This record gives sequence, structure tokens and C-alpha cells, in this order.
Amino acid sequence: MKKSSPDQPVVKKTSWVQGIKQSLPNRHSLAAHPWLKPLSHRLLEPGLWHIRHEAVARGAAVGVFWAFAVPFGQFLFAAAHCVWWRGNIPVAASMTLITNPFTLAFWLWLAYKVGSALLGSTQQVPDLEPAVSHAANIMDWITSFGAPAALGMGLFAVFGSALTYLVVKLAWRARVWFKRRRR
Repeated sequence: MKKSSPDQPVVKKTSWVQGIKQSLPNRHSLAAHPWLKPLSHRLLEPGLWHIRHEAVARGAAVGVFWAFAVPFGQFLFAAAHCVWWRGNIPVAASMTLITNPFTLAFWLWLAYKVGSALLGSTQQVPDLEPAVSHAANIMDWITSFGAPAALGMGLFAVFGSALTYLVVKLAWRARVWFKRRRR
């Protein structure tokens, strides 16, 4: 093996997982942020950052809820509610990525279909061009598309978060059961 000379620094190779972990903000860098100073004492609580089964389940449920409840600012809402509900903040932030810009169109279409089925409307997805070209019809377009889509996204938020909570709890129990059985 080749030794490095005293004037050459030794470069350590890191894995891609370590690279991602180093690039993400940690709880101390978030607490030092000027906008988050008023909440810094709450953000530094270790229970919000450690992997514990209840905190992970709550964080996952909060993240899924806010992924479907609002189209933007999901990280902020999820982090704030994790402080309130004592959930894991990194898990909640990662779960909000379910509705990213690449998948949002699919989720809106699916929410529209579910909402339309529940409201009993049988019309197809309304066309955007007629509504935009006629400003008076824009409210008709918003109500014909918006109400079923909002209902569907609300149902996805509520039932998705409850289902996520249960799945995480069951998966954690199964993991513990398999570990004990292996011993």
C-alpha cells in the first residue's frame, strides 16, 4: 500500500449513504437557523430524531397526512406537527415525498376519480382550455374538478395516515418477532 506524503492530505472515501447523511441538515443546524430560533428548544428534543417504534409510526402517519392535505410546504407542516404529536421528524419529512412534483398529477387524477365516485358525478375530467378561455366558466371548472379532487385528497390524507400508522406498527412488531425467533 502506498503511503501518503506529509504534504498530501489523506482522502477518505465515503459511501453514498454517508454522503447523503452529511448533506442533510441535522437537528443542531436546524435549531441554529434564524427563522427556527423560537422553536429551537423543541427541535432539539432527542425523541423527535431517534428511531423508536412509536415516534416512527407517528412521524410516518403525520408525513402521509400532510403529503395529501396540502400541495406545498409539506415539510414545514409535517415538522411542526411532529413536534406537537411527538413523531420522528426525518421520517415525516421523507413520507411527504409521496406526492412529489412527478407523482402529483397521478394522485390528483386518482383523488378526482375517488371523489367523483363518492359524490355520484359520472362526468369525465373537465377540459382546462374552455375554462381558461372563458373567465366566467372558470368557477364552474374549479367546482367540477376541485370538489371531487379535494374530497379524494382529504380521504387519502385521513385514511392513508391511519393505514400508514397501522402498517408501521405491524411491521415493527413483525421485525421484533422475527428477531426474537431467530435467537
